[in-house]
Amino acid sequence: MERTRRLHIFDLDGTLIRGSAAPVEISRQLGLLEEIGELERDIIARRIGPPEYAVRVHALWTDLTDAHVAAAFETAPWLDGIQEVWREIREGGDYCAVISLSPSFFVERLLGWGAHAAHGSLFPELPFTRPVDPAGILNAAAKVKIADRLCADFGVGLDACVAYGDSMSDAEIFASVPTTVAVNADHHLSGLATHTYMGGDLREAYELVRLRR
Repeated sequence: MERTRRLHIFDLDGTLIRGSAAPVEISRQLGLLEEIGELERDIIARRIGPPEYAVRVHALWTDLTDAHVAAAFETAPWLDGIQEVWREIREGGDYCAVISLSPSFFVERLLGWGAHAAHGSLFPELPFTRPVDPAGILNAAAKVKIADRLCADFGVGLDACVAYGDSMSDAEIFASVPTTVAVNADHHLSGLATHTYMGGDLREAYELVRLRR
């Protein structure tokens, strides 16, 4: 009998990027670490939600270009072994996707690393000449909706998904799939994860859920 295929769903900020986030790395390129730090504290403390965060980030990034985004992607503190893990997932007949609240123009760069799909919040094209539409900004519930859609696209059941995350924005998807890996996670995922990993190598986190063939 054919083995059930699995979909591995990865968060980005704090998960694939260790100890940082795409907006922080982008802001670093613009010399705006203090400003983004204030916004990060506000959203973590739930003083603002994802739509307001996005509107304020958009206003902060008036000078942002594709070159800044490329440099942020290149220099971000990625976990080791991401491309190797995704290659093994692909070669085994499974699927891997990234779902993140960060801007899609950053998240989608991970398609070049081997992700089958990469979804982020929708921002205007760079450089910005239009306002951000809050309706295109993802939240925790949107991660589950996108996962449902990907399952339909790939012919995989939600019960055959593995989710990897680190924070409150991953709690809903952790509650929706049977196998979860908390990666360098904060207290919001305590007690929700099937497995817990602390470290700097995705290969080690993947080993916790890897199917032996």
